[in-house]
Amino acid sequence: MSTHEPLLSLDGVKKYFYENDGLLTRLQPGKQRTAVRAVDGVDLDLTAGTTLGIVGESGCGKSTLAKTVLQLLEPTDGSIQYQDADLTEQSDRERRAFRSEAQMIFQDPFSSLNPRYTVKETLVEPMKVHGIGDSKDDRLDRAQDLLDRVGLGAEYIDRYPHEFSGGQRQRIAIARALAVEPNLIVADEPVSALDVSVQAQILNLLRDLREEMDLTMLFISHDLSVVRQICDEVAVMYLGQIVERAQTKELFENPAHPYTEVLVSSIPTPDPTDTREKITLTGDVPTPVNPPNGCRFHTRCPKVIPDADWAYSQEVWRRVLRLKKEVGDGEVQPSVMREQLSKENADVSADDIVSAIFEEHVVEGGLTSSDRVTVPEPVKSTIFEALSLLVDGSERAAYDLLDQEFSSVCESTVPEQHSVSNDHHSVCHLLGDEYSSAPQSNLDQQRHDR
Repeated sequence: MSTHEPLLSLDGVKKYFYENDGLLTRLQPGKQRTAVRAVDGVDLDLTAGTTLGIVGESGCGKSTLAKTVLQLLEPTDGSIQYQDADLTEQSDRERRAFRSEAQMIFQDPFSSLNPRYTVKETLVEPMKVHGIGDSKDDRLDRAQDLLDRVGLGAEYIDRYPHEFSGGQRQRIAIARALAVEPNLIVADEPVSALDVSVQAQILNLLRDLREEMDLTMLFISHDLSVVRQICDEVAVMYLGQIVERAQTKELFENPAHPYTEVLVSSIPTPDPTDTREKITLTGDVPTPVNPPNGCRFHTRCPKVIPDADWAYSQEVWRRVLRLKKEVGDGEVQPSVMREQLSKENADVSADDIVSAIFEEHVVEGGLTSSDRVTVPEPVKSTIFEALSLLVDGSERAAYDLLDQEFSSVCESTVPEQHSVSNDHHSVCHLLGDEYSSAPQSNLDQQRHDR
């Protein structure tokens, strides 16, 4: 059971990977390395005896965070405290001792086991390395006991990995992780490679072992329905940062961050009477090489905050901001549009190109659906003026005009962390007093636009 003391504490942990990081780059003073910000300032406390889930889309940095916690990757910055010891300052000898305290269960049971090792060798070898067991016979007894605990039995101890199914291999991987009697288990997508029927068995096994052995667990997954079954707390990760954390029940019933709302809405339900509407994200996750300024989720957020003078619908606001981003990123190409239009009409004017871009990127460019929207005349006039500049070749002037007329605090200012309730925290401008009443909910606004 939890002692309410943090077994593991992360403070400002970052892990960057660098492109163009060869010797020639380092020998050129003017040549800069490109940083991929996989983990970018994570603060977390993991209480002893509990299971904390880290969830998010693929590429959000959760697996990198898991490997950094276990020192399989060296953090770029920040500190990782384990039982009051800073892992980032440990010697190799001290780090080796830590690895008997913390173990990892990997995602793919087909590649995480050595095909040349029998089950006995897989389980006994870590014990020998870390000095577990008084003798060879003692270690063998421990290995057989572990197989019983994970539901396989001692009769499997002389077999090789290829003789087992995926679920059985993952049970062996779990037994291997437990072989050195750890306090902390980091499980990186431990059931995602398994059939649905097997997933429940492995989750039940992990839950039982946690209770039986009083384990602390960091559970990494993209599947919220899995996290909901096994985790005491959940932290939501987006583009290298934690955007929300709460007790599991609280987070699923009262998500505070728009990204969390999207994830929760996507969980399938077997209840045919459930009338929940799924919130669909469109657009790609931004690159961690150059993450957006302000709130990193604002480029996809269904609740991105309008400026104070905005008097129209949320969906139109989102489409206008999307257009601004596309213009700034050079994704709107008047020459391509001219070529497309000329296939139907040889005489294509600049106004024709402006109208076609407006139609494609704003009127039909829905972020939550393919619905067309009616753009208010004052907004349309400004957009046409900016697109005319773009067609004339003034890309910077076009972007500056859009940015001057349509800007959001979400684009310019990094949000602070707010307390939603006890042990429930989220990083979003909407939770601050200044913006708590704007805008309407995404679903209400979608209905308004229809």
